[in-house]
Amino acid sequence: MDIVSDGSTLVLAGQFDVRSTLEVRAAIYDHLASTVDDVVVDLTEVTTVDLTALKVLAVATRSAARDGRHLRLRGCGPAVRRLLHLSHLFRLVDVEREPISA
Repeated sequence: MDIVSDGSTLVLAGQFDVRSTLEVRAAIYDHLASTVDDVVVDLTEVTTVDLTALKVLAVATRSAARDGRHLRLRGCGPAVRRLLHLSHLFRLVDVEREPISA
């Protein structure tokens, strides 16, 4: 898992699964602690994701909300969106709407 900080955005690339959740969790909480802006987690370059990984994002979103902050997901592909809906985690996370292409 590659994690790059770009301002208030964390860009994730690679396999986001149970093996990388500790690393991603630490990066998200460190980023939330080091910035006063809302945080965006960009999943555009994530090749695979599992339910454990999405639960990490949901818990981080709730934690940020308790502190009066927002954590949004960007670049969620169809597989991520489907898993969010099947697991009902879509109720807990904020996914950026993507513009409809013509």
